[in-house]
Amino acid sequence: MRGALRIRGREFPWGARTYVMGIVNVTPDSFSGDGVPDAAGAIERAAEQRAASSDLLDIGAESTRPGHVTVDPEAEIARLIPVIRGVRERFPDAVLSADTYKPDVFRAAHSAGADILNCVWGMPDALLDAAAGARVPVIIMHNKQRAHYDGPVMDEVLAFLKDAAERAVRAGIPRDHVILDPGIGFGKTPDHNIEVLRDLARLPQLGYPTLLGTSRKSTLGKLTGKTRPADRVDGTTATTALAVAAGIDIVRVHDVPQARDAVSVADAIVRDWRPATWT
Repeated sequence: MRGALRIRGREFPWGARTYVMGIVNVTPDSFSGDGVPDAAGAIERAAEQRAASSDLLDIGAESTRPGHVTVDPEAEIARLIPVIRGVRERFPDAVLSADTYKPDVFRAAHSAGADILNCVWGMPDALLDAAAGARVPVIIMHNKQRAHYDGPVMDEVLAFLKDAAERAVRAGIPRDHVILDPGIGFGKTPDHNIEVLRDLARLPQLGYPTLLGTSRKSTLGKLTGKTRPADRVDGTTATTALAVAAGIDIVRVHDVPQARDAVSVADAIVRDWRPATWT
């Protein structure tokens, strides 16, 4: 055990099993085709992800797909806040993550009821100041503008994440509330992504909780020949099982039921987990 995520009176012990984070995209241009730009629809999507037994919900209002159009903070807030507020009112005990890299958007999301900050651009100083001031857990993802590496990809990814995690701890965020994501599909070619997945077991060795997001991504499409993101569920499920075997703590997915099944079987084998109904 490596501590736990403690939010809203709930506790998620790290190492006990792999938790499932359900994605809610409040965007008109999500790469995965599941974006729900209207607040009412996005709240219903969150309800569906929760009903499918997700442990956490990650809500974002700006697409990060290749070639995406940047959304200004005011527009992102206008999309995101009604959804977070609506989900919080409907599900008071839900654990909600706000997916943003903008300090003003995070502050608004936290005020509306978000519990966790999830940033796809590491943890810039201004954003870290906002997170530390709010005393929230953070998800720090590796990313870079150009997919170029002078040596092994995972060496650079781990060095980047280690530095960002240590800065977060120095800022006052507890070590077991600093969650690290290697950033599959971000600043990496398909071959880079495969290299990271091959070396995935090195990530938990940094001593922090970990997250993996491979859901429906283009590398899986290239491997399987599936051009539509919605058809990449089986490929995602394969990486989910591999994530459990590597010791990853959270998988971030679009398709919660399939991920839940994969995690349940893999956790039973890897972590000797059993469901409450087991006899």
